[in-house]
Amino acid sequence: MLNHPLLIYGDNVQVSHDQGLRPRKNTTVMHKKSHRHIPLKEERMSLTTLMNPLEINHMQLKNRIMFPPMTTGYEARDGSITQQSINFYRRVAQGGASYIVLGDVAPVYTISPTPKLVTDEQIPSFAALADALHEFDCKLGIQVFHPEYDTVAVAELFRQGDMAGARAKLHHDMSHYINEVSAQRLGEILDSIKALAARATKAGVDAIEVHGDRLIGSLCSTLINQRTDEYGGSFENRTRFARAVVHAIREGSPDICIDYKLPIVTENPQIGRGGLFIDEAVKLAKLLEEDGVDTFHVAQANHTGNLNDTIPAMGTRPACFMEPYARRIKEAVSVPVSTVGRILTPEQGAELIESGACDYIGLGRPMLCDPDYANKVAENQTELIRPCMMCNRGCTDAIASRRFISCVLNAEGGYEYQRTIQPVKQQRNIIVVGGGPAGMEAARVAALRGNHVTLFEQSDHLGGQLGIACTPPRKKEMSRVVAWYSRSLEAAGVEVKLNTAADAKMLVGQSPDEVIVAVGGRNAEPHIEGADLPHVISAWNLLAGNAAPTGRTIVIGGGLVGAETAEFIAQNHPDCEVSIVEMTGQIAAEESSTIKPVMMQDFADHKVALYTDTKVERIEPGQIIASRKNTDDDSSESTQITLPCDSVVMAIGTMPAEFDVSALESANITVRRIGDCNGKTADIDRAVEEGYLAATA
Repeated sequence: MLNHPLLIYGDNVQVSHDQGLRPRKNTTVMHKKSHRHIPLKEERMSLTTLMNPLEINHMQLKNRIMFPPMTTGYEARDGSITQQSINFYRRVAQGGASYIVLGDVAPVYTISPTPKLVTDEQIPSFAALADALHEFDCKLGIQVFHPEYDTVAVAELFRQGDMAGARAKLHHDMSHYINEVSAQRLGEILDSIKALAARATKAGVDAIEVHGDRLIGSLCSTLINQRTDEYGGSFENRTRFARAVVHAIREGSPDICIDYKLPIVTENPQIGRGGLFIDEAVKLAKLLEEDGVDTFHVAQANHTGNLNDTIPAMGTRPACFMEPYARRIKEAVSVPVSTVGRILTPEQGAELIESGACDYIGLGRPMLCDPDYANKVAENQTELIRPCMMCNRGCTDAIASRRFISCVLNAEGGYEYQRTIQPVKQQRNIIVVGGGPAGMEAARVAALRGNHVTLFEQSDHLGGQLGIACTPPRKKEMSRVVAWYSRSLEAAGVEVKLNTAADAKMLVGQSPDEVIVAVGGRNAEPHIEGADLPHVISAWNLLAGNAAPTGRTIVIGGGLVGAETAEFIAQNHPDCEVSIVEMTGQIAAEESSTIKPVMMQDFADHKVALYTDTKVERIEPGQIIASRKNTDDDSSESTQITLPCDSVVMAIGTMPAEFDVSALESANITVRRIGDCNGKTADIDRAVEEGYLAATA
């Protein structure tokens, strides 16, 4: 049992055992077609391995689950730790993590929006973070890094207001700084790292992790380092700075735990440029252990230009893809080793440890999705861990666009201790209409607050649009979210009624205090001549398996649904020649920046034709007529084109589904609309957030 009387499950909600996970009597959750009760617990392998303590030189961990370094964007402009940052990491510590590493902490002022520990004035904010984590027996590590550009020169240009000069300098440096930085400047950087280590100790930090990628990893790399001085050429020279960094940290803080992120250039296919290939990485690890490194964190090497290579989205890399590399390092050193890389379940994490691949595991996106991950493992409630889809939309995309990170499934992310699930003073009867993401989240949260909640879903299964969203390539993992919601609804005590079409008049007879309408959307019907021809089908019907294309197939609409539908057809209907017609200038504009390159490569591999800036005028038997903008000049003229086709797939968007609430309003019953039916199309992020906010209002 956890050592505090109030348990935290799923979100920042404090409930007793009776209010929280124990199913209420007469609670029915029905699965598609089977109409059976779902067991709250399933037989699972022992996960005690993840809860075992771990002794590391200079640091002891209470369990084997760490939160690895991630850029959050929560810090102040000067790099100091803000209250938002403290709240975020405190919440993860409260959820049971044993070790949290604050990512990308610079020892010098940089233009990077990351933490910085440069002056003594910043020590108190880091100390406040350390104190917040120590409250829950969670250790704090800070990841020291120096970017691969001349921070002093670039910062001075920005200070002078020479933005163009600064950007030009930055662009140049990112390609050449590794090979141009002087040995003297590298020595100055070592001095700044030594000073950071001393300040970290004063702040009560438990460990310093060397960011073995970035400047350090680039100097180590045979793919980047072309120097001919004492920092280039031979293995000894290329790794000289990395080893000097470890010595500088130990000089600055003799008793702090030194963690080293060891970036590996993975192979088959080769990914990453900074860092080392595995044979040299093993050699370096042995030397670093002699230099005083207390633990290694084995991760994917970076510097490829696509964050998906280091933070891979669902379907783009195998689960636990760093396992063979971590195992090689583990076999070579005597100190503990951690690793990361799409560890999808606690069982996979336990297996990595038990099989000798590592000693503890890093879970970044999974604990961003569910900060109570470790507590749920400890309480044998792993079936209620909210599963990260690894969609990269709220986290990795935010890093790339300089926004603070969040999670599409966790409405509290970034708002820790501001958004909380508080018990109601008096139980209310709440009805939710619609079992998509918005409706399921609203029902779950409303029930966790202590309300009596009934959810009506007209189909024979939960999930709404998630059902078809799982169909396109790489999206199968999304099905885990629907399964989790099913279990969580039962655990919270929600009465789920499938195959039940609700209307306002029927709901009035249920005497609800509030009705939350989450009936979702429907495939938009275009005002295009010929859209009703027999060879025209909807993307929704196709993805649901109720229709199939033949021959030359044109997908009208190049948004996310249209692009994913085209990918699905190209991969699953090899006899089809696929084209996408999109009236704007970009295909899949709303797709994650990390996944889009994978999608575009798939289009190229399957010879999917892309027609942007093209508007369909009419559909005829055997062809479509469209007008295409002339983008080669500044004119607004268009050229009419004819595209032959055997099938046409409509994917132009989503329209709100209708639901008449007049009878409810006449009965003075509170009505809230959320999700796709709330005026405009909602992606899963907004659907979940609206469901959460409606239930906590």
